Amino acid sequence: MKAITLLAVAAMLLVEIFGSKASVGGSMSFMLVFVLVMLAVAIYEAWSNERGAIGWIVNLFASAVGGLVAVALIGMAVEAMLPYLHLEGSLASSQHPLKYVLVAAIAICMVLGSWLPLLAVNRFRH
Repeated sequence: MKAITLLAVAAMLLVEIFGSKASVGGSMSFMLVFVLVMLAVAIYEAWSNERGAIGWIVNLFASAVGGLVAVALIGMAVEAMLPYLHLEGSLASSQHPLKYVLVAAIAICMVLGSWLPLLAVNRFRH
């Protein structure tokens, strides 16, 4: 799981640094990384615990729901925090170091959001 988290942070930072600055391209790049992270977490957990076909499906569903909830909560938290930062312009257009810290934190929260429902599902399996 540590490797997935590290790769998620690296991918999100690379998309932020070198990614498309277009309005749709940047968002789609982040969503692609999100989907890949969610799939990686679900597949890793299913593979490492030798799940059957139903277990793989449950893992994918739980990981997707948890990841989407995490992204929604992160978005609300960032929106609530932005007025207190006193930035000149938007955070996306600035080269403020906080932008990259937030991107790394979002990647970590995405992995946690995809992984925590899997822990809850594993409690019900035993």
